[in-house]
Amino acid sequence: MREEIVNLMVNIYNFNELPEADQALIEAAKKATQRSYAVYSNFHVGAAALLNDGTIVTGTNQENVSYPLGICAERTTLFYANSQYPDKPVDTLAIAAYTNNEFTAKPITPCGACRQVMVETENRYKHPMRILLYGTDCVYEILKATSLLPLSFGN
Repeated sequence: MREEIVNLMVNIYNFNELPEADQALIEAAKKATQRSYAVYSNFHVGAAALLNDGTIVTGTNQENVSYPLGICAERTTLFYANSQYPDKPVDTLAIAAYTNNEFTAKPITPCGACRQVMVETENRYKHPMRILLYGTDCVYEILKATSLLPLSFGN
């Protein structure tokens, strides 16, 4: 038997410490939460993807009374980016969540399905995708999606 330790390095920032471009991308994710369809959970999630040519694509979570038929903001955003801009890798993906009339204090992390799609997007373009997870208390920066799912399917 052999043991291996898997670590995750997260850079933690205050929002105002981030470069202006990162702040703008997070603001796009925050604004996207307003278009979320979350009538059952009241948990509105927005995501914004910065493509390598400077294009910003946003998406939101979309719920359904049959919960498994909904989709997360991260997958909505990445699937749209991949279908509309098939030759453009995603440089950065920002994610924000709004509930109970305010943004979450702590950053939310993507679900397992979204993490797998993020890894697939990195693999598809052979290009690391930086992740910014927004909370009013701090912002987490993860330098590549594979860090969020080190034992991903297909790797």
